[in-house]
This record gives sequence, structure tokens and C-alpha cells, in this order.
Amino acid sequence: MNDQQSVRSAIENLITDQRLAVLSTCGADGHPYASLVCVVAEADLSGIHFATTRATRKFANLAAEPRAALLVENSRNRQSDIYEAMAVTAIGTVQEVDGAAAKTAREFYRQRHPQLEAFVSAPSTALLRLAVKRYYLVNRFQKVMEYHVG
Repeated sequence: MNDQQSVRSAIENLITDQRLAVLSTCGADGHPYASLVCVVAEADLSGIHFATTRATRKFANLAAEPRAALLVENSRNRQSDIYEAMAVTAIGTVQEVDGAAAKTAREFYRQRHPQLEAFVSAPSTALLRLAVKRYYLVNRFQKVMEYHVG
């Protein structure tokens, strides 16, 4: 396995193991905003789905500026996390999934998060997709590796 394959594998394992991520958006006032979201990644890692109601600050921020970052990490608030924890940041642009693709995407999301069935099915909820351009994987506190999608 080459370096890019091992980085991709580590990213895939981390995103598959974790259900939550921190979404970073930028508000109209230019200030960053972070939100906790439930995520599910596409098998080829080209997209990550999450849901939110259309009345949220994150949705308004993304409508104004679709570029975003999503952080997934596996720390447990232990001293050993400095050397053992990993984090991956996905960088890309976000769009609402609509039309025929929305039904498939909602089912994909519900399979990962069955407890959110009512939430993701509500008319006020938007299902969003981060089209990932690249990932940054960090482990051992400061070792940074980059992975480009595609």
C-alpha cells in the first residue's frame, strides 16, 4: 500500500467510525461559525452528507458562502490523545441535495442515522452535501497528510 492509499484508508476508517463532525462556515459578517452535525460519507469519499433545518445559522451561512470545512476526530479527552487521536478536515463546497437525488440521499443518510428519521424527513430539513476537494489528516499531534479526491 502506497502513502496515498494508506492516508485514504485512515480517512475512510475515521469517517466511518465517527457519526458526528464539526462544520465550519462563514457568516455574512465574515466571522467563522462552528456547528455539530451528524454525517455520512460517500464510499469514494467525494462527498459528505449532513442535514439541518433551513432556519439555522449554518444554512444561512452556506446559502451566502458555500465553501466550508468539516472536522471529524476521534479524541476522548485523555492525555494520550496528543499522540493517539486523529482528526481529518474535509474542505469543499456545500449544496442542498434536491430533485431525484434527494430521495436516494435521504435513504443513505437514514441508514447511518436511523434515530434521525423524523428529522431528516421533515419538510423544513435540508439535506446537504459537501463536495470534498481535499482532506487533511492529522495524527501524532502534528503530522499532517493531504489527500486529494479524484
